[in-house]
Amino acid sequence: MRHLFLNGPVQNGPFTLATRPGKAVGIRLAAALNAILGSPPAPHLWNTVTLAGDLRHRQAEGPRIPRQRFEAGLIADKYTSGRSPVGGIMTDTDAEVAGLALEMIENNLRAGTLTISRETVPTCRTCGHMTGTGGHPCNACGSTDTWERSGLHLVAGLAKDRPVLDRSDIHASHRQQPKHLQNTAGNVAERLTLSRTRDHGIDLAPLGLNGLVLDPRAGIHATVLAAARRHEADTAVMTITENAANHIVAHGQHFREHDGTRLQYALHGHLPYQHTASLQPLHEAYRATQTITDGFEQWFLPLFSVKAKTTTRPDQLPGLFKHYMRAHLGRPAEVNAAVFRAVRHSVSAGDTEWIMNKQALATVMAARMTVPVAVTKT
Repeated sequence: MRHLFLNGPVQNGPFTLATRPGKAVGIRLAAALNAILGSPPAPHLWNTVTLAGDLRHRQAEGPRIPRQRFEAGLIADKYTSGRSPVGGIMTDTDAEVAGLALEMIENNLRAGTLTISRETVPTCRTCGHMTGTGGHPCNACGSTDTWERSGLHLVAGLAKDRPVLDRSDIHASHRQQPKHLQNTAGNVAERLTLSRTRDHGIDLAPLGLNGLVLDPRAGIHATVLAAARRHEADTAVMTITENAANHIVAHGQHFREHDGTRLQYALHGHLPYQHTASLQPLHEAYRATQTITDGFEQWFLPLFSVKAKTTTRPDQLPGLFKHYMRAHLGRPAEVNAAVFRAVRHSVSAGDTEWIMNKQALATVMAARMTVPVAVTKT
């Protein structure tokens, strides 16, 4: 399998995907693109290595339960009626993710792109949490008593022979390269500390870094590659917003390729789900069923977000719904194999022009219901 689309791991927290549909855009986009390519359903990926998660677990009422089970319970609650996704769920601390991450770290240590060195970092005297500079209260306990503590840490140096982010890292056509992101992604220190103080995470004790875990920004990349390795994909394409990518790409620079599988980013924008109720008059005019409106919100809008790249405005929704309905009403009785192959080629190449082409969209809609054997081969 060449490409497998996977969502940028969603940060676990006290919400559901029904109440916060914007959190599911990357998940739904990956599912839609995988279905077009005929790839298997991918697991939904979740980011559980967070300070907020540490605090939630510490402050939870009732008997203390293991952190892994605590996070799993929160994730299960995200889904309607407890229905687990067809492709399963993977978190950034699963055993196969941790194993892969340690493999990648060891390879990078041998190559010299990562080092274990003695560093001096701001640390809270009260709880031992690594803090930022500037004298702010500790985010873990609120104490303002900090000191400069020396100890061994995992450190990454930025590659000297290539930018932090170049064209080959982005799953997009030549015309849709995110030049702003490519410029801002490199605005980081030349040496990045990749070990962190967290209650939960990929334990770095096997490397002699007791009490430290892998920075979740690197761990997110290992999660995506682990899911791709499970499905034997050549390229793992992480669906992610530009803002989120800007926060993780530098820390993930040495975690984007392993054992023949490479990782790329597919950028998508934010969607105005809080304004979709304004489309009710159009729903009535088109006599749209719940299935049709769900398809618009959960399938088409995520697809459009990868074309829009940034933010879809509320005033765009009526026009997008009309385009979606015209394609729905124009679905062919038989799937045009040539058109469908062209769409698949576009998806593999990161070209999104087909999404606003009525014939191409109608063909994909028809293929969603019944894909002829002749066009299921990639």
